[in-house]
Amino acid sequence: MFRSGKLIHFLYANCRVGATQQIRRLNLLEYQSHKLLQQYDIPVPKGVVVTDANHAKSVISEIGAPSLLKSQIFAGGRGKGKMSSDGKSGVRIVEKPDEAFDNASNMLGHYLTTNQTPPEGLLVKKLYIYKAVDIAHEYYFAITLDRERYSPVILISDEGGINIESNIDKLHKFWFTLSKGITASTIAEIRSRLLFSPSEMPTIEHIIRQMVKLFEEKDAILLELNPLALTPEGKFVCLDAKFDFDNSARFRQNDIFRLEESMPELEVEYEAAKHGLVYIRLDGNIGNIVNGAGLAMATNDLINIHGGKSANFLDIGGKATAETLRKAFEILIRDPRVEGIWVNIFGGIVRCDMIADAILEAASAMGGFQVPVVVRLQGTHSEEAMQSLAESGRNLHTETEFETAAEKIIELTSS
Repeated sequence: MFRSGKLIHFLYANCRVGATQQIRRLNLLEYQSHKLLQQYDIPVPKGVVVTDANHAKSVISEIGAPSLLKSQIFAGGRGKGKMSSDGKSGVRIVEKPDEAFDNASNMLGHYLTTNQTPPEGLLVKKLYIYKAVDIAHEYYFAITLDRERYSPVILISDEGGINIESNIDKLHKFWFTLSKGITASTIAEIRSRLLFSPSEMPTIEHIIRQMVKLFEEKDAILLELNPLALTPEGKFVCLDAKFDFDNSARFRQNDIFRLEESMPELEVEYEAAKHGLVYIRLDGNIGNIVNGAGLAMATNDLINIHGGKSANFLDIGGKATAETLRKAFEILIRDPRVEGIWVNIFGGIVRCDMIADAILEAASAMGGFQVPVVVRLQGTHSEEAMQSLAESGRNLHTETEFETAAEKIIELTSS
Protein backbone atom coordinates (compact mmCIF):
# COMPACT_ATOMS: atom_id res chain seq x y z
CA MET A 1 0.00 0.00 0.00
CA PHE A 2 1.21 3.49 -0.83
CA ARG A 3 1.64 5.53 2.36
CA SER A 4 3.96 8.43 1.56
CA GLY A 5 5.48 10.51 -1.21
CA LYS A 6 3.49 12.52 -3.72
CA LEU A 7 0.02 11.31 -2.82
CA ILE A 8 0.23 11.77 0.93
CA HIS A 9 1.93 15.10 0.28
CA PHE A 10 -1.17 16.04 -1.69
CA LEU A 11 -3.51 14.80 1.02
CA TYR A 12 -1.86 16.93 3.68
CA ALA A 13 -0.66 19.85 1.56
CA ASN A 14 -3.65 21.94 2.55
CA CYS A 15 -3.18 21.40 6.27
CA ARG A 16 -0.68 24.31 6.47
CA VAL A 17 1.39 22.55 9.12
CA GLY A 18 4.90 23.93 9.67
CA ALA A 19 7.70 21.46 9.19
CA THR A 20 8.90 21.88 12.76
CA GLN A 21 5.53 21.31 14.41
CA GLN A 22 4.98 17.84 15.80
CA ILE A 23 1.50 16.42 15.37
CA ARG A 24 0.81 12.99 16.80
CA ARG A 25 -1.89 10.98 15.13
CA LEU A 26 -3.15 7.52 15.91
CA ASN A 27 -2.26 5.08 13.14
CA LEU A 28 -3.85 1.64 12.94
CA LEU A 29 -2.26 -1.48 11.59
CA GLU A 30 -3.95 -3.10 8.60
CA TYR A 31 -5.78 -5.80 10.55
CA GLN A 32 -7.11 -3.20 12.99
CA SER A 33 -8.42 -1.08 10.12
CA HIS A 34 -10.15 -4.14 8.68
CA LYS A 35 -11.91 -4.77 12.00
CA LEU A 36 -13.14 -1.19 12.02
CA LEU A 37 -14.37 -1.49 8.45
CA GLN A 38 -16.30 -4.63 9.41
CA GLN A 39 -18.07 -2.66 12.14
CA TYR A 40 -19.34 -0.31 9.43
CA ASP A 41 -20.47 -3.11 7.12
CA ILE A 42 -17.74 -2.43 4.58
CA PRO A 43 -16.50 -5.56 2.76
CA VAL A 44 -13.06 -6.86 3.74
CA PRO A 45 -11.45 -10.32 3.53
CA LYS A 46 -11.84 -12.63 6.52
CA GLY A 47 -8.39 -12.43 8.07
CA VAL A 48 -6.50 -13.94 11.00
CA VAL A 49 -3.64 -12.38 12.98
CA VAL A 50 -0.78 -14.69 13.98
CA THR A 51 2.34 -14.22 16.05
CA ASP A 52 4.08 -17.56 15.48
CA ALA A 53 4.83 -19.82 12.52
CA ASN A 54 2.86 -22.82 13.77
CA HIS A 55 -0.29 -20.71 13.98
CA ALA A 56 0.32 -19.52 10.41
CA LYS A 57 0.56 -23.14 9.29
CA SER A 58 -2.73 -24.07 10.97
CA VAL A 59 -4.51 -21.03 9.54
CA ILE A 60 -3.54 -21.98 5.98
CA SER A 61 -4.69 -25.54 6.66
CA GLU A 62 -8.07 -24.17 7.63
CA ILE A 63 -8.71 -21.36 5.10
CA GLY A 64 -6.98 -22.95 2.12
CA ALA A 65 -4.69 -21.56 -0.54
CA PRO A 66 -3.51 -19.45 -2.16
CA SER A 67 -3.35 -17.13 0.84
CA LEU A 68 -1.47 -13.97 1.73
CA LEU A 69 0.95 -13.50 4.62
CA LYS A 70 1.21 -9.75 5.28
CA SER A 71 3.69 -8.17 7.70
CA GLN A 72 2.04 -5.76 10.13
CA ILE A 73 4.25 -2.69 10.50
CA PHE A 74 3.61 1.06 10.45
CA ALA A 75 5.01 1.61 6.96
CA GLY A 76 4.03 1.11 3.36
CA GLY A 77 5.90 -0.56 0.55
CA ARG A 78 5.79 -3.92 2.32
CA GLY A 79 5.34 -5.85 -0.91
CA LYS A 80 8.51 -4.35 -2.34
CA GLY A 81 10.45 -4.48 0.93
CA LYS A 82 13.07 -6.97 2.07
CA MET A 83 13.19 -9.10 5.20
CA SER A 84 16.48 -9.21 7.12
CA SER A 85 16.25 -13.03 7.22
CA ASP A 86 16.08 -14.01 3.57
CA GLY A 87 15.88 -10.78 1.56
CA LYS A 88 12.36 -11.57 0.38
CA SER A 89 9.19 -9.47 0.48
CA GLY A 90 7.13 -8.51 3.51
CA VAL A 91 3.97 -9.71 1.71
CA ARG A 92 3.92 -13.28 0.40
CA ILE A 93 1.54 -15.71 -1.29
CA VAL A 94 1.66 -19.28 -0.04
CA GLU A 95 0.09 -22.44 -1.41
CA LYS A 96 0.66 -25.02 1.34
CA PRO A 97 0.70 -25.11 5.15
CA ASP A 98 4.38 -26.08 5.28
CA GLU A 99 5.17 -23.20 2.95
CA ALA A 100 3.29 -20.89 5.32
CA PHE A 101 5.37 -22.17 8.25
CA ASP A 102 8.67 -21.61 6.43
CA ASN A 103 7.76 -18.13 5.26
CA ALA A 104 6.28 -17.06 8.60
CA SER A 105 9.50 -18.23 10.29
CA ASN A 106 11.45 -15.88 8.02
CA MET A 107 9.11 -12.96 8.70
CA LEU A 108 8.14 -13.03 12.38
CA GLY A 109 10.90 -11.75 14.64
CA HIS A 110 12.85 -10.30 11.72
CA TYR A 111 13.20 -6.78 10.36
CA LEU A 112 11.45 -5.53 7.24
CA THR A 113 13.05 -2.67 5.33
CA THR A 114 11.03 -0.64 2.84
CA ASN A 115 11.41 2.80 1.29
CA GLN A 116 9.36 4.14 4.21
CA THR A 117 11.16 2.54 7.18
CA PRO A 118 14.39 3.51 8.96
CA PRO A 119 17.49 2.01 7.29
CA GLU A 120 17.56 -0.83 9.81
CA GLY A 121 13.91 -1.66 9.09
CA LEU A 122 11.03 -2.39 11.48
CA LEU A 123 10.55 -5.52 13.55
CA VAL A 124 7.70 -7.74 12.37
CA LYS A 125 5.76 -9.07 15.37
CA LYS A 126 2.48 -9.98 13.66
CA LEU A 127 1.28 -11.36 10.34
CA TYR A 128 -2.17 -10.85 8.90
CA ILE A 129 -3.36 -13.81 6.85
CA TYR A 130 -6.31 -14.05 4.49
CA LYS A 131 -7.20 -15.99 1.39
CA ALA A 132 -6.01 -14.37 -1.83
CA VAL A 133 -8.63 -12.42 -3.75
CA ASP A 134 -8.87 -12.47 -7.53
CA ILE A 135 -8.78 -8.87 -8.77
CA ALA A 136 -10.31 -7.62 -12.00
CA HIS A 137 -9.65 -3.93 -11.28
CA GLU A 138 -8.12 -1.77 -8.52
CA TYR A 139 -9.48 1.56 -7.30
CA TYR A 140 -8.10 4.08 -4.84
CA PHE A 141 -10.49 5.65 -2.33
CA ALA A 142 -9.81 8.16 0.46
CA ILE A 143 -11.50 10.75 2.63
CA THR A 144 -9.43 13.52 4.19
CA LEU A 145 -9.71 17.20 5.11
CA ASP A 146 -9.15 20.04 2.66
CA ARG A 147 -8.06 22.89 4.93
CA GLU A 148 -8.06 25.36 2.08
CA ARG A 149 -11.77 24.79 1.39
CA TYR A 150 -12.68 24.11 5.04
CA SER A 151 -14.40 20.87 4.12
CA PRO A 152 -13.80 17.13 3.84
CA VAL A 153 -13.05 15.73 0.41
CA ILE A 154 -13.45 12.31 -1.21
CA LEU A 155 -10.60 11.20 -3.47
CA ILE A 156 -11.17 8.39 -5.97
CA SER A 157 -9.00 7.01 -8.73
CA ASP A 158 -9.69 4.13 -11.10
CA GLU A 159 -5.96 3.38 -11.14
CA GLY A 160 -5.32 2.26 -7.57
CA GLY A 161 -2.87 -0.16 -6.04
CA ILE A 162 0.86 0.35 -6.49
CA ASN A 163 0.22 2.61 -9.49
CA ILE A 164 -1.42 5.38 -7.49
CA GLU A 165 1.76 7.38 -6.85
CA SER A 166 2.40 7.83 -10.55
CA ASN A 167 -1.26 8.63 -11.26
CA ILE A 168 -2.13 11.31 -8.70
CA ASP A 169 -3.16 13.61 -11.56
CA LYS A 170 -6.01 11.16 -12.21
CA LEU A 171 -7.53 11.57 -8.75
CA HIS A 172 -11.15 12.70 -8.85
CA LYS A 173 -12.07 15.04 -6.00
CA PHE A 174 -15.55 15.41 -4.54
CA TRP A 175 -16.07 17.95 -1.77
CA PHE A 176 -18.95 17.67 0.68
CA THR A 177 -20.09 19.01 4.05
CA LEU A 178 -20.77 16.99 7.17
CA SER A 179 -24.00 18.91 7.74
CA LYS A 180 -25.48 17.83 4.38
CA GLY A 181 -23.58 14.60 3.98
CA ILE A 182 -23.39 12.82 0.64
CA THR A 183 -26.17 14.12 -1.57
CA ALA A 184 -27.75 12.43 -4.58
CA SER A 185 -25.96 14.89 -6.85
CA THR A 186 -22.59 13.87 -5.37
CA ILE A 187 -23.36 10.20 -6.00
CA ALA A 188 -24.45 11.01 -9.56
CA GLU A 189 -21.22 12.93 -10.18
CA ILE A 190 -19.11 10.06 -8.84
CA ARG A 191 -20.88 7.60 -11.10
CA SER A 192 -20.52 9.87 -14.12
CA ARG A 193 -16.82 10.57 -13.66
CA LEU A 194 -15.72 7.07 -12.60
CA LEU A 195 -18.02 5.23 -15.01
CA PHE A 196 -19.33 2.70 -12.50
CA SER A 197 -21.93 0.38 -13.97
CA PRO A 198 -25.55 0.33 -12.73
CA SER A 199 -24.87 -3.00 -10.99
CA GLU A 200 -21.72 -1.65 -9.28
CA MET A 201 -23.13 1.66 -8.12
CA PRO A 202 -25.30 0.44 -5.19
CA THR A 203 -22.26 -1.15 -3.51
CA ILE A 204 -20.08 1.88 -4.24
CA GLU A 205 -22.71 4.20 -2.78
CA HIS A 206 -22.97 2.02 0.31
CA ILE A 207 -19.19 2.05 0.81
CA ILE A 208 -19.03 5.83 0.33
CA ARG A 209 -21.82 6.56 2.79
CA GLN A 210 -20.43 4.17 5.40
CA MET A 211 -16.93 5.60 5.02
CA VAL A 212 -18.27 9.12 5.52
CA LYS A 213 -20.12 7.90 8.60
CA LEU A 214 -16.93 6.33 9.95
CA PHE A 215 -14.99 9.51 9.14
CA GLU A 216 -17.41 11.68 11.10
CA GLU A 217 -18.17 9.38 14.03
CA LYS A 218 -14.53 8.44 14.72
CA ASP A 219 -12.93 11.90 14.23
CA ALA A 220 -10.72 10.68 11.42
CA ILE A 221 -8.07 12.76 9.68
CA LEU A 222 -7.52 10.30 6.84
CA LEU A 223 -9.32 7.15 5.70
CA GLU A 224 -7.58 5.46 2.79
CA LEU A 225 -8.52 2.27 0.94
CA ASN A 226 -5.91 1.09 -1.52
CA PRO A 227 -6.77 -1.00 -3.28
CA LEU A 228 -10.52 -1.08 -3.24
CA ALA A 229 -10.67 -4.16 -5.44
CA LEU A 230 -13.32 -5.27 -7.92
CA THR A 231 -13.42 -9.06 -8.30
CA PRO A 232 -14.23 -10.93 -11.56
CA GLU A 233 -17.61 -11.73 -9.99
CA GLY A 234 -18.39 -8.02 -9.76
CA LYS A 235 -17.95 -7.68 -5.99
CA PHE A 236 -15.98 -4.97 -4.19
CA VAL A 237 -13.62 -5.72 -1.31
CA CYS A 238 -11.21 -3.46 0.61
CA LEU A 239 -7.84 -5.19 0.59
CA ASP A 240 -5.68 -2.65 2.40
CA ALA A 241 -6.41 0.39 4.50
CA LYS A 242 -4.61 3.25 6.23
CA PHE A 243 -6.48 5.24 8.86
CA ASP A 244 -5.26 8.28 10.84
CA PHE A 245 -7.08 9.82 13.80
CA ASP A 246 -6.25 13.14 15.41
CA ASN A 247 -4.82 12.80 18.90
CA SER A 248 -7.07 15.65 20.10
CA ALA A 249 -10.07 13.30 19.68
CA ARG A 250 -8.68 10.83 22.22
CA PHE A 251 -11.14 11.85 24.95
CA ARG A 252 -14.07 11.03 22.62
CA GLN A 253 -12.62 7.94 20.99
CA ASN A 254 -11.45 5.70 23.80
CA ASP A 255 -12.39 2.54 21.87
CA ILE A 256 -10.20 3.59 18.94
CA PHE A 257 -7.22 4.81 20.96
CA ARG A 258 -7.16 1.65 23.06
CA LEU A 259 -5.95 -0.03 19.87
CA GLU A 260 -2.84 2.14 19.74
CA GLU A 261 0.43 0.26 19.38
CA SER A 262 3.72 2.10 19.78
CA MET A 263 5.90 2.29 16.72
CA PRO A 264 9.33 0.96 17.75
CA GLU A 265 11.15 3.94 16.27
CA LEU A 266 8.92 6.33 18.25
CA GLU A 267 8.98 4.69 21.68
CA VAL A 268 10.70 7.68 23.29
CA GLU A 269 8.15 10.05 21.76
CA TYR A 270 5.30 7.98 23.19
CA GLU A 271 6.94 7.83 26.62
CA ALA A 272 7.51 11.59 26.61
CA ALA A 273 3.94 12.32 25.53
CA LYS A 274 2.57 10.33 28.49
CA HIS A 275 4.29 12.85 30.77
CA GLY A 276 3.18 15.94 28.86
CA LEU A 277 6.51 16.33 27.04
CA VAL A 278 7.17 16.78 23.34
CA TYR A 279 10.26 14.92 22.12
CA ILE A 280 11.71 14.90 18.63
CA ARG A 281 14.89 12.96 17.91
CA LEU A 282 17.70 14.72 16.04
CA ASP A 283 21.15 13.42 15.12
CA GLY A 284 23.62 15.24 17.39
CA ASN A 285 25.13 14.80 20.86
CA ILE A 286 23.68 17.76 22.84
CA GLY A 287 20.45 17.14 24.70
CA ASN A 288 18.12 20.14 25.01
CA ILE A 289 15.39 20.79 27.58
CA VAL A 290 13.35 23.88 26.75
CA ASN A 291 9.87 25.30 27.23
CA GLY A 292 8.16 26.32 24.03
CA ALA A 293 8.66 25.35 20.38
CA GLY A 294 10.02 28.78 19.45
CA LEU A 295 12.73 28.65 22.09
CA ALA A 296 13.52 25.07 21.08
CA MET A 297 14.11 26.09 17.47
CA ALA A 298 16.20 29.09 18.51
CA THR A 299 18.26 26.85 20.83
CA ASN A 300 18.86 24.32 18.08
CA ASP A 301 19.78 27.05 15.58
CA LEU A 302 22.30 28.66 17.93
CA ILE A 303 23.94 25.31 18.65
CA ASN A 304 24.27 24.73 14.90
CA ILE A 305 25.67 28.24 14.31
CA HIS A 306 28.45 27.59 16.82
CA GLY A 307 29.36 24.23 15.33
CA GLY A 308 27.43 21.87 17.58
CA LYS A 309 24.60 19.45 16.87
CA SER A 310 21.47 18.80 18.91
CA ALA A 311 20.44 15.26 19.83
CA ASN A 312 16.83 16.22 20.37
CA PHE A 313 14.06 18.76 20.67
CA LEU A 314 12.48 18.25 24.13
CA ASP A 315 9.79 20.73 25.13
CA ILE A 316 8.52 20.53 28.72
CA GLY A 317 5.86 23.17 28.04
CA GLY A 318 4.51 25.31 30.86
CA LYS A 319 4.49 22.62 33.56
CA ALA A 320 8.10 22.45 34.70
CA THR A 321 7.56 20.31 37.80
CA ALA A 322 10.17 18.15 39.49
CA GLU A 323 8.47 15.10 38.00
CA THR A 324 8.45 16.37 34.39
CA LEU A 325 12.04 17.60 34.62
CA ARG A 326 13.16 14.29 36.13
CA LYS A 327 11.51 12.43 33.28
CA ALA A 328 13.11 14.80 30.75
CA PHE A 329 16.55 14.21 32.26
CA GLU A 330 15.95 10.45 32.38
CA ILE A 331 15.05 10.35 28.69
CA LEU A 332 18.14 12.31 27.68
CA ILE A 333 20.66 10.60 29.96
CA ARG A 334 19.40 7.19 28.79
CA ASP A 335 20.34 8.16 25.22
CA PRO A 336 23.98 7.02 24.69
CA ARG A 337 24.47 9.76 22.10
CA VAL A 338 23.91 12.55 24.64
CA GLU A 339 27.22 13.88 26.00
CA GLY A 340 25.81 17.00 27.63
CA ILE A 341 22.50 18.69 28.41
CA TRP A 342 21.46 22.31 27.99
CA VAL A 343 18.47 23.42 30.07
CA ASN A 344 17.26 26.64 28.46
CA ILE A 345 14.06 27.91 30.11
CA PHE A 346 12.20 31.20 29.96
CA GLY A 347 10.23 31.68 33.16
CA GLY A 348 7.08 33.51 32.28
CA ILE A 349 4.04 31.73 33.64
CA VAL A 350 6.35 29.39 35.60
CA ARG A 351 8.77 31.11 37.99
CA CYS A 352 12.48 30.44 37.51
CA ASP A 353 13.06 29.72 41.23
CA MET A 354 10.47 26.95 41.00
CA ILE A 355 12.25 25.56 37.93
CA ALA A 356 15.58 25.66 39.77
CA ASP A 357 14.06 23.76 42.69
CA ALA A 358 12.67 21.19 40.25
CA ILE A 359 16.09 20.75 38.62
CA LEU A 360 17.74 20.17 41.99
CA GLU A 361 15.02 17.74 43.06
CA ALA A 362 15.50 15.83 39.80
CA ALA A 363 19.27 15.76 40.36
CA SER A 364 18.79 14.45 43.90
CA ALA A 365 16.31 11.77 42.79
CA MET A 366 18.70 10.60 40.05
CA GLY A 367 21.81 10.63 42.25
CA GLY A 368 23.30 13.49 40.28
CA PHE A 369 23.77 13.99 36.55
CA GLN A 370 26.15 11.70 34.67
CA VAL A 371 26.88 14.26 31.94
CA PRO A 372 27.70 18.00 32.05
CA VAL A 373 24.61 20.21 32.39
CA VAL A 374 24.41 23.87 31.41
CA VAL A 375 21.45 25.83 32.81
CA ARG A 376 20.22 29.17 31.50
CA LEU A 377 17.12 30.63 33.15
CA GLN A 378 15.62 33.97 32.19
CA GLY A 379 12.45 35.59 33.46
CA THR A 380 10.61 35.79 36.76
CA HIS A 381 12.93 35.33 39.78
CA SER A 382 15.78 34.25 37.51
CA GLU A 383 18.54 35.84 39.61
CA GLU A 384 17.55 33.93 42.75
CA ALA A 385 17.19 30.76 40.72
CA MET A 386 20.60 30.98 39.11
CA GLN A 387 22.23 31.72 42.46
CA SER A 388 20.66 28.68 44.12
CA LEU A 389 21.84 26.46 41.25
CA ALA A 390 25.38 27.87 41.35
CA GLU A 391 25.59 27.26 45.10
CA SER A 392 24.00 23.80 45.00
CA GLY A 393 27.22 21.81 44.67
CA ARG A 394 25.72 19.86 41.78
CA ASN A 395 27.47 19.26 38.46
CA LEU A 396 25.78 22.30 36.93
CA HIS A 397 27.14 25.17 34.84
CA THR A 398 25.04 28.34 34.96
CA GLU A 399 25.04 30.93 32.19
CA THR A 400 22.79 33.98 31.83
CA GLU A 401 23.56 34.85 28.21
CA PHE A 402 21.97 32.84 25.41
CA GLU A 403 25.02 32.72 23.16
CA THR A 404 27.45 32.11 26.01
CA ALA A 405 25.37 29.15 27.19
CA ALA A 406 25.42 27.67 23.68
CA GLU A 407 29.20 28.03 23.48
CA LYS A 408 29.60 26.46 26.93
CA ILE A 409 27.61 23.30 26.20
CA ILE A 410 29.47 22.85 22.90
CA GLU A 411 32.78 23.25 24.72
CA LEU A 412 31.79 20.68 27.35
CA THR A 413 30.69 18.12 24.76
CA SER A 414 33.62 18.61 22.38
CA SER A 415 36.42 17.54 24.71
